Amino acid sequence: MRCDTLWRNARLATLASDASGLGEVMDGVVAAVGGRIAYAGPADEAPALEANTVVDCDERWITPGLIDCHTHLVWAGSRAREFEMRLAGESYEAIARAGGGIVATVAATRAASEIDLVDQALPRLDALIAEGATTVEIKSGYGLDLETEIRLLRAARTLGERRAVTIRPTFLGAHALPPEFAGDADGYIDLICGAMIPAIAEAGLAVSVDAFCETIGFTPDQTRRVFAAAVAAGLPVKIHAEQLSNQHGATLAAGFGAQSADHLEHLDEAGAAALASAGAAAVLLPGAYYFLRDTRPPPIDSLRRHGVAMALATDCNPGTSPLTSLLLTMNMGATLFRLTVEECIAGITRNAAQALGLQDRIGTLETGKACDLAIWDIERPAELVYRMGFNPLHARVWSGL
Repeated sequence: MRCDTLWRNARLATLASDASGLGEVMDGVVAAVGGRIAYAGPADEAPALEANTVVDCDERWITPGLIDCHTHLVWAGSRAREFEMRLAGESYEAIARAGGGIVATVAATRAASEIDLVDQALPRLDALIAEGATTVEIKSGYGLDLETEIRLLRAARTLGERRAVTIRPTFLGAHALPPEFAGDADGYIDLICGAMIPAIAEAGLAVSVDAFCETIGFTPDQTRRVFAAAVAAGLPVKIHAEQLSNQHGATLAAGFGAQSADHLEHLDEAGAAALASAGAAAVLLPGAYYFLRDTRPPPIDSLRRHGVAMALATDCNPGTSPLTSLLLTMNMGATLFRLTVEECIAGITRNAAQALGLQDRIGTLETGKACDLAIWDIERPAELVYRMGFNPLHARVWSGL
């Protein structure tokens, strides 16, 4: 077999779904043709391979490229003042009701140009890339009007043109109530369903639709309307659910075949069962849990019992998780949520791909998938979860390059 690049003398964590544990291979090779994996596995089982380029990995570990499946990476302004307020004892809900929170970022974002948004987001994206990220989901939701939401989604796509990374833009118009719709949440939902989703879908600016179903967000009935409009426009759905209370948003989203339900600190047994039945991933966001000093972790044991795929993500955003490190996210997932090393690494690779509906394309080292790799200077995969402030990335490969 002729291939473009061959990585040899490597230890692999394939994360293959049919393998036990991390799918570890102690003497492995990865071969790429046309940006896809042609072979990944034991060297002594590989077909005869000839390569234009051969890379000796010197027994370094190779994992799939990392996937951040929940970010709000594009915004303008700063929320550092709110951080000070929380330190002084104010709650997230109190700050939001006082006009801070998401709507404060909305004002700054509406005033920013598309170029400004790209320039401010690039350092955040670069920080993720520097730790091995090859796919990043980016939600809108800081415009809350059609013009600015389109500008956010275009900025997200421009980031993917400026860097060697796959960007998955998500429309999150139902993130908060804009000030011009104060007291008229149903009117804003009418705008989202009747104008915003159709326009964004027609322009091909988003690959999915999200909604914040919460006491300070939108009701289950309003969320249901958003999801119905998304499905009618041919867009899959995701949900911010059960972060501050149990609004049964996960069960609602599962009924629409959601790709994922995210946060989930207040998820109940029925919600976990619904996610399992729908094949939806649970995206856990320990950065927000840590930053808000929450004390109720997601029901990990319940998710395990029901066999729900658990993903991890940074939730990078200006107000509740200004985090741009998937490595630290894994450590938080282990220390705060008691996830295992295997669960943490699967959470930013294989299960994160499932949360984006991309499990057939990325997330594992398997034939036919995109050749997105992270090559690490470590002795064992647990080091990726165990250490803090530590970046052992040796090389990153996106689409075989």
